[in-house]
Amino acid sequence: MENKITQLRKGILELAILGALSRGRHYGYSLVRTISGTGDIDLTEGTIYPILGRLAKEGLVQSEWVESSQGPPRKYYTLTIKGEEAFRILEEEFRKLAAIVANAQSGAVPDDLGEHLNVLDVAKETNNG
Repeated sequence: MENKITQLRKGILELAILGALSRGRHYGYSLVRTISGTGDIDLTEGTIYPILGRLAKEGLVQSEWVESSQGPPRKYYTLTIKGEEAFRILEEEFRKLAAIVANAQSGAVPDDLGEHLNVLDVAKETNNG
């Protein structure tokens, strides 16, 4: 089961990184803070950098070193045009997949008119009809 969780997280983290970068440039630690939010997710820079490297090889992100007044230079990442398009497509697909999971959990199925019926109602109609 752990392998399934790891694979799911990898895909979701890639999408989360693209999403954060779609709103502006980030360096590694700022991505960790942005994505992990309130800290419910145990996320480190060591998790982020391999994904950023893979995204850079795919041409989805680019990076540049920027001097910092608060210490050493920071490597900032931004989306490329190809990365913006990839994020749009992946986000749309993610929403569809999330809807599939939500529909499966709700137990609702559409009838022929596109309305949702509760699975129990369908069973009752079949038995009574």
